[in-house]
Amino acid sequence: MIKYNPKLWFRHIFHLYKSDTLRILLPEIVIVGIYTLALNFGLHYFFPSLDFKLFKNAFTIHTLIGFVMGMLLVFRTNTAYERWWEGRKQWGALVNNTRYAVIKINHLLLESEDKKLFINLIQQFPIALKNHLRDENNFDEFKLSPIQMEIIKSFNHIPNAFINLLFKQLAEWKKNKQISDIDVLLLDKEIKNFIDILGACERIKNTPIPFSYTLYIKKFIFIYILTVPLGFFPDFGYWSIPISMFIFYVFVSIEIIAEEIEDPFGLDDNDLPTDDLSEKINQNIIEIVKQA
Repeated sequence: MIKYNPKLWFRHIFHLYKSDTLRILLPEIVIVGIYTLALNFGLHYFFPSLDFKLFKNAFTIHTLIGFVMGMLLVFRTNTAYERWWEGRKQWGALVNNTRYAVIKINHLLLESEDKKLFINLIQQFPIALKNHLRDENNFDEFKLSPIQMEIIKSFNHIPNAFINLLFKQLAEWKKNKQISDIDVLLLDKEIKNFIDILGACERIKNTPIPFSYTLYIKKFIFIYILTVPLGFFPDFGYWSIPISMFIFYVFVSIEIIAEEIEDPFGLDDNDLPTDDLSEKINQNIIEIVKQA
């Protein structure tokens, strides 16, 4: 995720980031310019007697269609942002849930190796979730005991393996009467919250915007851009070239931004900073354990 100062907006206007839509769309923008030039030249050269006033009504039609397309793109962007923000809320909940779970464990149990391993599982869970949402299995990032690592590797769904180990340890403490039934219920609630966060993130990742909807918008934009120069020829002539290029840039940029943020758990510049959040959780837990 790009970190920036929102107050320095003038500087950002002239800075091209890796994810900047102008950089991404530059080849296509040039193609639209060449297409508009060829269309303009072809109509003037091969049809010199053609009355371009016939195309003036096309501008009115494009204005009406442009309004409809603008509404569709606004809905598309809002839907994508809702997914991005929902993902951020789930990771915010994960930050709070890990803090509270570790604080409870610290004060409910005496110092023991099992307690350290349990806290370490909570500490490593965000890393497992982050990699799972990216379709990665980077076991080198985990700092686990050999036994825990062997169990983790036996699972295809790594976050489930962590939650399974947490519940297994909780059941052992209950069986040995190291914690009361009420404390078990309290800790059970925290572990269940991990499952809820995992499920919510998987729902966002695995349920994209319906294909028919995105395909319709792309076709709509494509046809609109192909025909929009006709509406500008009568009044603007060859100036319709930069106008068409700019319109293409505006509409397609909105669609690209929406596509990028609708899956917020990847490695794109505008995706959620899950690496930073995982490290933040790690530092929080280290501090909590030291102060206990």
